[in-house]
Amino acid sequence: MKGLVPRSVHPAVQLLMLLGLAVAGLCLAALLALVLVSALYGVSMLQFSSLAAMPDQYPHGWDALMLYQGLVLAGAGAGALLLPRLLGQSAASYFSPRRLGAAWWLGAAGLVIICSVPFLSALVSWNASAHFPGALHGFELWARDKEDQAAGLTKFLTDFNSPGRLLVGLLVIAIVPAVAEELVFRGGVQRCLVAWFGSRHVGVWLAAAIFSAIHVQFFGFVPRFVLGLVLGYLYEWSGNIVVSMAAHFTQNAFQLVLLYLAQGKHLPSSFDPDATQALPWPAVLASAVLTAGLLYWLHQRWAASPPAAPLSAALPGERALH
Repeated sequence: MKGLVPRSVHPAVQLLMLLGLAVAGLCLAALLALVLVSALYGVSMLQFSSLAAMPDQYPHGWDALMLYQGLVLAGAGAGALLLPRLLGQSAASYFSPRRLGAAWWLGAAGLVIICSVPFLSALVSWNASAHFPGALHGFELWARDKEDQAAGLTKFLTDFNSPGRLLVGLLVIAIVPAVAEELVFRGGVQRCLVAWFGSRHVGVWLAAAIFSAIHVQFFGFVPRFVLGLVLGYLYEWSGNIVVSMAAHFTQNAFQLVLLYLAQGKHLPSSFDPDATQALPWPAVLASAVLTAGLLYWLHQRWAASPPAAPLSAALPGERALH
């Protein structure tokens, strides 16, 4: 397959190409979403900013925002999918140089996420209560105000008063981000950084930092960064983007299902899925040990089994990595 640019183009250039394609896809999808919101719900493009700020004031605010969010994320993912085409490669060989060896790979990736929940709760609690130095007090107040606004919008979007809303939420907040964000950050950004710096660890850690920073939530940076590391190593070790997608989906879907059960009074009244308090330290410690053990076991299993397909779409320098 012949592409518009040579396969040997430097990883840094590919990274810029990925950024351009993802932003272009996001912008086109946002425009399409605004047109659809106007046609379906009678909210003009000029009114949309007001809807986003006060969605509860609009009869179809929830539906409109879900449509917009889903299309915008899908657009970014679609843009990333175009990168292999420009290089004359198939998306499968570019994003998944190693075939999925067995279905249990996906289940194991999801299990890692479930096991990590108590440990991540400790990071969430610590990061949420963190304070900036005195010189940055003004910035801290601004950042906390923005996070409060984001939390309010998230609470509105995750108000699942019916099974139908939960299904829409699973599609827009769990499935679409799992696919789109993994294509962009693990399949694109991480892959290019690994090849650029000639180090799997540098690529994974830098990609995780970018993944967390791009969400612009300063008081949730650390837990999201650690999640990015887990997703990054799952992708790097397995060689298949579907593995990190499965883990990412599990992370989002698990939270949504807990919210739905709590809202439906199917969980103890003392349980608050929105709380930032850490779970008891024995659970946190057990979670950290179990998660690390599962990751080590998966790494050993994947390292011991030869790849089912050659790295036919390797970037410059990737073949030398081990």
